[in-house]
Amino acid sequence: MVPGLASGDGRTTDTDYRSRVVQETLTDLSDREKVGQMVMALMNPTDDGQPSSEAEAVVKDLKVGSAMVEHIDTPAHTAEFNNQLQRWASETESALPLFVGADFEFGTAHSVGDLRDDQTTQFPRNMNLGALRSKRAAADSATITATEARAMGYHWGFAPVADVNTNPSNPVIGIRSFGGDTDLASSLTAAQVSNFQAGGRGIVATAKHFPGHGDTHVDSHTGLPVVSYDRETLENVHLPPFEAAIDAGADALMTAHIVVEAIDPERPATLSPPVLTGLLRDELGFNGLIVTDAMSMQAITDIWGQDRAAVLAAKAGADVVMSMGDYETHAKTVDALYDAVQIGELSMERVEEAVARVLETKMKYGLLSRGGERRSGRIYVEPERATHRTGMVPHRRRAAEIARDSMTLVKNEDVLPFDDETNATTLVAGVIHTDVIASAVRDTATGDVVSWQSSQWRDKDPTDEEIDQAATLAADADRVLVATYSASDLPEGQARLVDAVRDTGTPTAAVSVGLPYDIASYPDVDAYLASYALDRWAQLNVSALEAAVDVVFGVEPRGALPVRIDGHYPYGHGLRYENE
Repeated sequence: MVPGLASGDGRTTDTDYRSRVVQETLTDLSDREKVGQMVMALMNPTDDGQPSSEAEAVVKDLKVGSAMVEHIDTPAHTAEFNNQLQRWASETESALPLFVGADFEFGTAHSVGDLRDDQTTQFPRNMNLGALRSKRAAADSATITATEARAMGYHWGFAPVADVNTNPSNPVIGIRSFGGDTDLASSLTAAQVSNFQAGGRGIVATAKHFPGHGDTHVDSHTGLPVVSYDRETLENVHLPPFEAAIDAGADALMTAHIVVEAIDPERPATLSPPVLTGLLRDELGFNGLIVTDAMSMQAITDIWGQDRAAVLAAKAGADVVMSMGDYETHAKTVDALYDAVQIGELSMERVEEAVARVLETKMKYGLLSRGGERRSGRIYVEPERATHRTGMVPHRRRAAEIARDSMTLVKNEDVLPFDDETNATTLVAGVIHTDVIASAVRDTATGDVVSWQSSQWRDKDPTDEEIDQAATLAADADRVLVATYSASDLPEGQARLVDAVRDTGTPTAAVSVGLPYDIASYPDVDAYLASYALDRWAQLNVSALEAAVDVVFGVEPRGALPVRIDGHYPYGHGLRYENE
């Protein structure tokens, strides 16, 4: 029996003991140290990939409790970076270890290394998992990601995305979602939560963006979205994946910078007591960490500013505020919280409630020892081990398998699969990452491969002159693979590109490398494959693009649409070669 306090029937419980350690630690903290535990600060690396003197000051002077660490070049350097942050934390008066977190929506490659290399494992996106409809695949991706993240000194991951993407024009969620079906999103969210966390042996899972960002028309990075659906829609469509996350034991939920009029028409969820305390705490019974989305997003800064918003979020019920920016920004956030406590605007009871949750979670994940010491043996990591434990061949093989199995053949008029043994000339055309697709085709096809990419991409259309160039190349080719990319509505010029290429009479297969809805803009194309590869930032996902090429050349497509394409294809639609 672990020594500690006794329960009401005379027995000592582990919960009692943890509570005692947390309370003793909390009592020892000054007011500044307490508010510091409520702040997660972005830590930018220097040019050589190491933490700066500014980062040292954030840890030592501002006494923040958590760090966000992303975009360091190698796993070893990431481990060294995180170790240094922890050494600085150990030199503070409280010596409390830091929570270190990052975005891991599609594996550790999301935040560490180069997306074109194999140092870390890159999984396909959530919508790939939705197309595959496999809880095992969702679980495997979470387990592998947690293993790699922990090896580099991370304890917290900002995933999974639990939003139900019911709006095809959603400019920010899209393929980050498991799909447009509530039950599907709930099932896969729960599978990832439990396997990210592994009972405290993995990393904290963070279901986001509560209470649901899937039906917005505005990107919260650039403005404040408002959703006007009724309470019934909220409860039946958007909340269930978060309820599933809670039931699966999620230790954190991330807030959305959106106004949900059915709950609070005045403030975004991040700053709303009715949403965070009334709905999430009181109605849904969530007792884990509530962390805000990045407070640098314009949905927040355009109206309130980061420092004022930090106070409002804490008052609303947030336990951890995600501060983005430099030392000055972090200092303003910490000072705003501290000053709010001193003048009585933010109660010490609210602060201590939040800090207790932070400490309890740190203890669960091995950052506070069971003996109550400030440090444990699970803080520092070996850089060499980080190199060997990340991007392992079995991990990357599993990611490639999931990507291949998720490819969704939506239309095929006897064009696919392409023959990889014929001496045919293949034109690969598109607006983004065409080089990656063409390289994969060259690795497979016997004949010549011609690659063409427009000079304008993402939100811009190919010019009329460029479309004519592509059509001329298509007329000289034996077959065409044309890739379109959308993060919201497909730009009109890309649809004209597909139609122009097809009108040459050359057999044409299109692959959507972003959202799967593109075929609605060019329904007459000969064949269409959805790959779900790129999000609104167009971050390269090699495994999904290569998987699309594999299917184009004969690997059996096994995916089914995780969304409906209104007026064209239903949810669950997906063709197979073997049935044709």
